[in-house]
Amino acid sequence: MSKKTIGDQELALLQYIGESPKSTVAEVCAGYGEARGLARSTVLTMMERLRAKGYLGRRKIDGMFRYSATNESGEVMTGAVARFVEKTLQGSVSPFVAWMSERGQVSDTELAELEALVDTLQSRRKGR
Repeated sequence: MSKKTIGDQELALLQYIGESPKSTVAEVCAGYGEARGLARSTVLTMMERLRAKGYLGRRKIDGMFRYSATNESGEVMTGAVARFVEKTLQGSVSPFVAWMSERGQVSDTELAELEALVDTLQSRRKGR
């Protein structure tokens, strides 16, 4: 059974929790919600929806629920990128690569990651 898709706000929240594992609702509200003008109830609702979809887990530690991204949360980003490429870019990543080269704000780390990905793609192609 496939997971339900998530919206941009839920994806951003999931990324935040992924970078700040074992967070309480109060911590997520302070670090994520306040900067976006979200009420505690809104953040809690989003977190519980992500938990119901299987992207967040929670455990009671010292009397408080702490939320962490599940292993399936990595699939969310992959799915979001795939939908963007298919729907918005009509299946081609070339417009995205062109945008990246024009913006000129690619860090050394990002550039190294891109080069490694290109190397991997070229290796796979040679292996066919």
